[in-house]
Amino acid sequence: MSHLPSGWKLLPLAEVAEVCLGKMLDKKRTSGVPMPYLRNINVRWGHIDRSDLLTMPFQAHELERFGLRHGDVLVCEGGEPGRAAVWTGDAKDLKFQKALHRVRLNGEVDPRWLVQQLFLDAHRGALSEHLTGTTIRHFTGESIKAYQVVVPPLDTQRAIVAAIEAHFSRLDAATATLERVQRNLERYRASVLKAAVEGRLVPTEAELAKKEGRSYEPASVLLRRVLAERRRRWEEAELAKLKAKGKPPTDDRWKSRYEEPAAPDTDGLPELPEGWCWASVDQLATEVCYGTSAKTGDDDAGVPVIRMGNIVNGALDLSELKFLPSNHDEFPSLLLEPGDLLFNRTNSAELVGKTAVYSGIPSPCSFASYLIRVRVAGGCRAEFLSAFINSAAGRRWIASVVTQQVGQANVNGSKLRACVLPLPPTSEQVRIVDAVDAAATVTRHLAGDVAAVRVRVARLRQSILKWAFEGRLVESSASMQVQRAAGSA
Repeated sequence: MSHLPSGWKLLPLAEVAEVCLGKMLDKKRTSGVPMPYLRNINVRWGHIDRSDLLTMPFQAHELERFGLRHGDVLVCEGGEPGRAAVWTGDAKDLKFQKALHRVRLNGEVDPRWLVQQLFLDAHRGALSEHLTGTTIRHFTGESIKAYQVVVPPLDTQRAIVAAIEAHFSRLDAATATLERVQRNLERYRASVLKAAVEGRLVPTEAELAKKEGRSYEPASVLLRRVLAERRRRWEEAELAKLKAKGKPPTDDRWKSRYEEPAAPDTDGLPELPEGWCWASVDQLATEVCYGTSAKTGDDDAGVPVIRMGNIVNGALDLSELKFLPSNHDEFPSLLLEPGDLLFNRTNSAELVGKTAVYSGIPSPCSFASYLIRVRVAGGCRAEFLSAFINSAAGRRWIASVVTQQVGQANVNGSKLRACVLPLPPTSEQVRIVDAVDAAATVTRHLAGDVAAVRVRVARLRQSILKWAFEGRLVESSASMQVQRAAGSA
């Protein structure tokens, strides 16, 4: 702001205001008048939030010193130093704590103008040079008093502030619209998943078979085939282990060690579409295992490792990866195969259980210990299983089995194996997965567009403030009005 318009000044805040730091909380003192007070958490950008007020005792001589008047500016000393709002006097007898500066202007500066300058400087990084501390930053009394304020004539300040507020009001409306669009996209995604796992997203295989006059394989037959494949794979793996130990079996008694997965208890479960059946993850999976707990690094010459943060809205976000050396001793057993389902077993209560399917990219690729890999048998689509777990029904199941451990929610492998889900015929699974993918593609693109517009809105706010403090905002607004008038003539 070195090149100011004619008539504008640059003054330290101490020349145009009285600055006072709030009262320190003394928990030992109980005498005095209990009064509600504001903390830095109550001061948001541009407004005061009085929803969470505390009280502390004030002595008679402190009531005026730490009191507030209409037009006082409250500036955060810590927390988010510089965050500021104007006190409009909408509550009586409110005081303020040491984490806040009260800036009482002398009439040469409009309070709203000061808040807008602090907002501009904070968001473009110019305020940081006035702060002390490294990890915890502070806007000390000395620093805030030395803070340089741009001071145009008062009527100019008020005209510019009015223009800023008008522009920001329109941007607020645009932001609210974008937020509604985002919520609608989330509801649409949820409704697609709900329809998918209830057999309402695409025509069922039974319906198509009747319409086309043909037979089809119901899910109950598929499940019997899957269980047979599951047992066959176990027998092949067990026989290989016995031979590797030099103890090839002489009869079939070793096969009795196979544990058949229990059929799910379907009492109380809703009726399924024709051709569907209930199944457990244990019945459908040929493998359920935890990922690596080895420490990963940034050397991208190694094997990328999928972590829980890489699962976003039912898909894998590969923008930030960590790596393990290619010769890591858990490879190749913990390398992923296309179609492997990844289940986030530990996270916050809102995020635990988020699930996605590995498509084969990048390759090779592994997965971290907070994830569980589920490899399903032929005829089953892991993407359908993922859709179920990510659906409202899947979230209800997670909520019913989750455990809390030191602020983290957990769903272990045993509980995941016991998860009961609806199973459609194979060809119907394919159509459902394709429809879910198509809807997800649309929502991802729209969500990307919304995010891009929100970035532009944020940048436009900064541009408006920049123009304001360069003396160009009101002039630009006036020019636009002239142009519109000329265009309508």
